[in-house]
Amino acid sequence: MKPAFTCLYYLENAAHCILEIKRSDLPDNADIAEKFRWLFLDKTTKQVHSLTFRSMDSSGEVQERFFEQGYLKFNAETATYIEKFNSGQHQLNNHTGITLPAEIKDTITTYLL
Repeated sequence: MKPAFTCLYYLENAAHCILEIKRSDLPDNADIAEKFRWLFLDKTTKQVHSLTFRSMDSSGEVQERFFEQGYLKFNAETATYIEKFNSGQHQLNNHTGITLPAEIKDTITTYLL
């Protein structure tokens, strides 16, 4: 069966996407870490990596997410993802609410299989 999911957050630049998805094909008693997933997609290689969620914070318009692999800060328009040990920093645009392009959706679906 093909995995079913809804995109909750969609952050993107020319080379990468960071998405939070909610799986809708899992049983009600599935672990919350399986139902809600943050994913990092390299658009050039089509490689997808799960981000291990640690904690979150929000203050007004700014959202923050802390992962084992790095730190994400975003608002309604832009985002910054800083990889662990400052090994990379990515500026992204917030496209939340926009339909995922078919290529990205297909890549995520294949990853979830």
